Amino acid sequence: MQKLLPFFAVCLLTFVVLAKTETEKARQIFVKALSESNPIKRKEAVEALSLVGVDNIVYGQLENALNDKDVDVQMAACASLATIKGKRSVTLLEQAMKNETPEVSFAAAKALFELGVPAGKEALLDILTGEKKTNSNYFTTQKRDALQMMKNPPALYRLAIREGVGMIPLPGAGFGAASLEGILKDSGVTGRALAATYLAREKDQASLSALREALTDKNWSVRAAAIHALALRQSTEALNDLVGLLDDKNDAVKYRAAAAYLRLSALPQKAGKTKKLIVTKRIAN
Repeated sequence: MQKLLPFFAVCLLTFVVLAKTETEKARQIFVKALSESNPIKRKEAVEALSLVGVDNIVYGQLENALNDKDVDVQMAACASLATIKGKRSVTLLEQAMKNETPEVSFAAAKALFELGVPAGKEALLDILTGEKKTNSNYFTTQKRDALQMMKNPPALYRLAIREGVGMIPLPGAGFGAASLEGILKDSGVTGRALAATYLAREKDQASLSALREALTDKNWSVRAAAIHALALRQSTEALNDLVGLLDDKNDAVKYRAAAAYLRLSALPQKAGKTKKLIVTKRIAN
């Protein structure tokens, strides 16, 4: 047995050296990928980093990615930070919310929301309702306007569709996925509509009030997204709010109002909570 000890020691040392070598090789793969001139490769590398978990080197690489010259790479960094769920993720995402590019600010707010950080939810409510309806100070008036009017770029569309199941708080994965995709694929969808879809799983009164108020919005995509969200969260309190929207001049809104009404009317009603909002007939927008 004693004669075998040196052999085992050599084997162990060899294993440690090999493991260290392979670890360094894995690190260098990302060093190279993140320095690629092709933004698609940089984005794929950033997405893959989310698998590593809490790691100081990875945090440094994602922090650099937040300052990448390509918007898609910056948004991918926000998504990866949301999945790592470390304290440093929150700090970096809060900094990213100050990004001058509206799409990146939105992605950072959404990531904080996914992490359960109050700042994320407040930011989404700020985008949906506007400065007069919230005490949030996360955005300047100019930034808020840019976020609210931000059209749905392909990157945000893919992000929302990919994570659509995560926004569904009801039994049965994929419920309403086709409705969500139909709303988000339109080039006219704004940041406010996107914010409404992410609030679908929130059960608090502030989110409910914001979504009900959004039913009277001038923009069709905001109305459609609000209807979709209210249906997913089973908000029977808003049942009567949908009546006026059954005559909406925009088909996307009218069809979702009809579907939401059918769903909500089949559920047990919450007594004393169906106060009707005034919803006027709207022209197509």
